[in-house]
Amino acid sequence: MKLGCGLTAWALYMFPAVLWAAQMLPAAILELAQCGGSVSTKESSCHANDDVTVTSTEEAGFQVKGYTFSEPFHLIVSYDWLILQGPAAPMFEGDPLVLRCRAWQDWPLTQVTFYRDGSALGPPGPNREFSIAVVQEADSGHYHCSGIFRSPGPGSPETASPMAVTVQELFPAPVLKASPSAELQEGSPVTLSCQTKLSPQRSATRLLFSFYKDGKTVRSRNLSSEFQIPTASVEHSGSYWCEAATEDSQVWKHSPQLEVRVQGPSSSPASPTLNPASQKSAAPETTSTEPPRPVPPLATPASELPVFCPPDPHLHHQMGILLKHMQDVRVILGHLVVELRDLSGHLKPESTKGAAK
Repeated sequence: MKLGCGLTAWALYMFPAVLWAAQMLPAAILELAQCGGSVSTKESSCHANDDVTVTSTEEAGFQVKGYTFSEPFHLIVSYDWLILQGPAAPMFEGDPLVLRCRAWQDWPLTQVTFYRDGSALGPPGPNREFSIAVVQEADSGHYHCSGIFRSPGPGSPETASPMAVTVQELFPAPVLKASPSAELQEGSPVTLSCQTKLSPQRSATRLLFSFYKDGKTVRSRNLSSEFQIPTASVEHSGSYWCEAATEDSQVWKHSPQLEVRVQGPSSSPASPTLNPASQKSAAPETTSTEPPRPVPPLATPASELPVFCPPDPHLHHQMGILLKHMQDVRVILGHLVVELRDLSGHLKPESTKGAAK
């Protein structure tokens, strides 16, 4: 009897709760069907409670009501004898790359060789790791490794399946721009801007900017991507370029050259024919009562004064050589004259003796 009264009282107590659950269950089922399950992405129309705040894709990729989860991690389980392990996160310029050649149950390996796009990256050896301290876009490709299992017998060679490694660009080469213009008047301000953009996945990376002119540094590395010249002068004209680099200097790129021209104040030489004041002062002098005199004839080329031209260095050298040769000929002729005199002196006594006989 007491048990029946207790059950009746419990049923009367739980009846309102059961009735409320029966009313809320269809609404919950309908919301679950619209959202496609209890898990929803940020792209869908279903959102978490108002007290859950999602700031970025890196912080939250999936949401459950009242909870926030990270991006999914893909795990690949292989049953091969030899596998190549690489980075799971995207690779960017400047990152280190480490590849590991792993055997089943860490079986000892010999003659381990790493390959990229089918070409060996070095001779076979015992090292199971291959690393690149700073990767570039040129390091992208399909990598795999091979090795020989150590065993009491001759050993079994195995080759791992290739793995694609893609190195993404951290930021493009900067472009140097001048504002308001690269051609300006002296005294005007100009701002040089070194423009580039980081990859959205590495937006937290800080870049340092430096500026150069005609091969010389005009501003060393700084967080500001702008270089201002408040008052430009003619000396500021030249070829400018900029450089963007990471803080660790692992990645740096420079822009093409930009020619900046600063023009001085425009000035034209004073000419008597163009000066109104000189024309007015010369006007009274030209008025005369005398008849106009005949214009003298133009000077002929013969009456023109000789024009002095600087000597040709090559011709001057040739003339020097010719004068030296003439002096040598003069010396030789002098010796010849002396010898002829001596010869004539010997011939005269013989001729006198013959005449006497």
